[in-house]
Amino acid sequence: MHLTLLLLQVADTTAAATTGSTTSLSLWELYKLGGWLFMIPLTVLSVLAVYVFIERYIAITTASKIDKTFMDQIQTYMLRGDIQLATNLCQQQNTPIARMVEKGIKRLGKPLRSIEVAIENEGKLELMKLEKNLAILATVAGVAPMIGFLGTVTGMITAFYQISNAGSTVDPSMLAGGIYQALITTAAGLIIGIPAYIGYNFLVNMVEKVVFKMEATSVGFVDFLQEPAK
Repeated sequence: MHLTLLLLQVADTTAAATTGSTTSLSLWELYKLGGWLFMIPLTVLSVLAVYVFIERYIAITTASKIDKTFMDQIQTYMLRGDIQLATNLCQQQNTPIARMVEKGIKRLGKPLRSIEVAIENEGKLELMKLEKNLAILATVAGVAPMIGFLGTVTGMITAFYQISNAGSTVDPSMLAGGIYQALITTAAGLIIGIPAYIGYNFLVNMVEKVVFKMEATSVGFVDFLQEPAK
């Protein structure tokens, strides 16, 4: 009961301070109140998450762009026997789809199954490139809230340690540091983790769309190779 009244007193004091002299508390001051031990790692994770998201977004967006007439041109060149022109066109397109088709063209003359395997292997390599560093973003999404929660635990430990040492004369200001750290690190961890999680799923969805295009193109290319035999 005594501890409950004490915590209520701390909450009232904090609320009064918020409406009073601390209304102009800056983000930098909040950052310092969170404690360097936890805020610096959280800052590093936030910068890393932003970098990975932007870098992957640009890379995946670039990979998804392809000329709608690309396959029509490839088929036209191949029907005319201009294999070199078809290869050159693939090399001009810096996309996973173009590299898969180029791999298939270079295998022309070999058994159809060999061509399919070559395209599939190239597709797996391109998928690995698309998913590069996505695991880092997923890790940030999971680790940042955990670091924030660790800061909460240590902050509360500090607060209760102050209570135990104060005895019967407890000054709410003695607990402010622990309470601030407990709340600020949790908020910071969630502020970093939630966007990172959303960004990770957004990029995964983009990759899936590119993979669908790659599969559809590879199937269409193999079907085209089978047409002369019909």
